[in-house]
Amino acid sequence: MGVMTDLALHVDAGIRPRPNAATLARSAGVPVLDVVVPVYNEEADLANSVHRLHHYLQHHFPFTSRITIADNASTDATPEIAARLAAELPDVRMVRLEQKGRGRALHAVWSTSDAPVLAYMDVDLSTDLAALAPLIAPLVSGHSDLAIGSRLARGSRVVRGAKREVISRCYNFLLKSTLAVGFSDAQCGFKAIRADVAHRLLPHVVDTGWFFDTELLVLAQRSGLRIHEVPVDWVDDPDSRVDIVATATADLKGIARLLKGFATGAIPVQMLAAQLGSSCASAAPGSLLRQAVRFTAVGVACTIAYLLLFLGLHPAVGSQAANFLALLLTAVANTAANRRFTFGVRGAGAAARHQIEGLIVFGIALAITSGSLAGLHVLVSQPHRGLELAVLVSANLLATAVRFVLLRGWVFHPRRAV
Repeated sequence: MGVMTDLALHVDAGIRPRPNAATLARSAGVPVLDVVVPVYNEEADLANSVHRLHHYLQHHFPFTSRITIADNASTDATPEIAARLAAELPDVRMVRLEQKGRGRALHAVWSTSDAPVLAYMDVDLSTDLAALAPLIAPLVSGHSDLAIGSRLARGSRVVRGAKREVISRCYNFLLKSTLAVGFSDAQCGFKAIRADVAHRLLPHVVDTGWFFDTELLVLAQRSGLRIHEVPVDWVDDPDSRVDIVATATADLKGIARLLKGFATGAIPVQMLAAQLGSSCASAAPGSLLRQAVRFTAVGVACTIAYLLLFLGLHPAVGSQAANFLALLLTAVANTAANRRFTFGVRGAGAAARHQIEGLIVFGIALAITSGSLAGLHVLVSQPHRGLELAVLVSANLLATAVRFVLLRGWVFHPRRAV
């Protein structure tokens, strides 16, 4: 299955040891693990998937377990099938909710479950069940607080179309760029959490849909909790009915809400860290607003420097050479300044790599501006000067945004900045 990795999101000295979940379950007479399968109109797959999962848990899983089918407002035969499975199979139960939403279903079941470890997986069982024991083990021992399956971690094996692969990677890059997350895959339907941690975090998780996973993980990371990550074997379900546009819109709104909550202090991560046994919350990434302001200030200073260099070099080397040299020197200075002042990276470590990647980012931004102007002239043989100016302004705004996102989410991301 590959080597498991831990994202130690706070120092060991700040962790209060958690009791062994198997011992807790044994003393309380409850199963160690409660696996929730949230479903909505899944009459075609539900029975086969639950039988397969039940067989695995009964014969191959090392801890006692229960399956909870969480039906959230299905309108087909799913509730009847779920009820029949609960009646036929030991350690299978059904919970019915009258409103849709995967996050709502997980919130409802996890909040009331008596098991010390809680998990969920998608009904299509796209993830190889052999990853379940590695996912759960560090939660049972108390070593970690949450665990996630990752399709993007080294060692994972994934079979899915190019469209979904690109969407998944873009979404996780967006999370790294805006919220500076340390985990690699927010939306894989294969996650687990200790019940004591869930009971503290869930009251502060607002989303009831697909963004629920991301919000829970970001809140956990900001609260200084340890997230265990397992590379998984995963095969895409070609019949998935997820509305990509609606989900993407909800995700963007969720990201904006979290950014606002962290900036204003409305999300009480320090309080949660204290309640959950971390001596202090993990160092939050630099404020997005503060970084944007500093990035803009560096850009203005570098633009002035470019103009002065161009004017000083022009008489000696000509306009083309002066433009190239001025651009190159200010690009290097821009990367160095953003490294130090915008993103707070100090020391010589990885400085050469940062400069190389900074030049790549600069080249991408330059291609956007130059390409937009070239494209305009292809479409319009003699464009009006005002139209050219409008295109250039728009292209430069886009190029600036792209540069900021790439510098924040790639070049100077806190988990690879040194």
